[in-house]
Amino acid sequence: MIIQVQSPGMFTTVQDLGRFGYGPIGVSPSGAADPVALRIGNLLVGNAEHDAALEMTLLGGTFVFPDGGLIALAGSDFSSPISMWTAHQLQPGASLKLGPTRGGARCYLCVHGGISVKRLLGSASTHILTGLGGFEGRPLRKGDFLTIGESRPSHPRAIAPEILEKLKPRKILRATVGPQTEWFAKESVRTFFSAPYVVTEESNRMGLRLEGPALDTPHGGQMTSEGVSLGAIQIPAGGKPIILFVEQQTTGGYPKIANIISADLPSVGQLRPRDEVRFEFVTPEAARAAIREQESLIQSVIL
Repeated sequence: MIIQVQSPGMFTTVQDLGRFGYGPIGVSPSGAADPVALRIGNLLVGNAEHDAALEMTLLGGTFVFPDGGLIALAGSDFSSPISMWTAHQLQPGASLKLGPTRGGARCYLCVHGGISVKRLLGSASTHILTGLGGFEGRPLRKGDFLTIGESRPSHPRAIAPEILEKLKPRKILRATVGPQTEWFAKESVRTFFSAPYVVTEESNRMGLRLEGPALDTPHGGQMTSEGVSLGAIQIPAGGKPIILFVEQQTTGGYPKIANIISADLPSVGQLRPRDEVRFEFVTPEAARAAIREQESLIQSVIL
């Protein structure tokens, strides 16, 4: 079974949940920018949560299913002609045309069997900066043919609207202290956790640059390079925050004022240019409670 790409949209790649554990050799995780949407979409069509799907950004594409298939759309609504967050059986020869986003930044097209591509370091995800993984290491193009993985015994699932409401992306991002928070003046920390910031056009899967109040940076925004984590918020010279994201560099030489909690990283993946965000300080205990709650909600996808 295959999918024919009639139009790829603005920026569509093959993504799964990423490749973790390779930071020490300079390989960032990549993977879905909104892993919650990917996981639920896969569960809806009877896949394993980590199966590969298509991640579309801001503008959806047009895809033809010569052999049909069981699909689900998850994440942001890209002017979809079918209902979101629901499994749909497409007949052979069916075409699915998606358009511009009506909300967030990314939509996932999940198909029963998953997208079958060669796995690199245990993952099918596309790492754009290095041209590795996914489908030929690049975004999709018109005329590409994608292979769907083998069918497996399963049946469609559903998720309750109230669960989706609890899982919807946040614009107030929760964060814990960073490794260098104490380097910053107390007034800068207060400003960071109270002022609004706007996502700039220069943002991508490597990082999101924010426009807003400039913070006084210790040591001119420079420090000895060290390992950095997914969701770290760097403050370079100039004082404008950068959220390190799924294709981040694995080391960095800018002080980090905070770190987005794991439960809110999927919300970062749905931020568009010109979206406004704020930051809320939480304790590590609250961060752990938030990820436990999120995992419980995801597992409530019902038969």
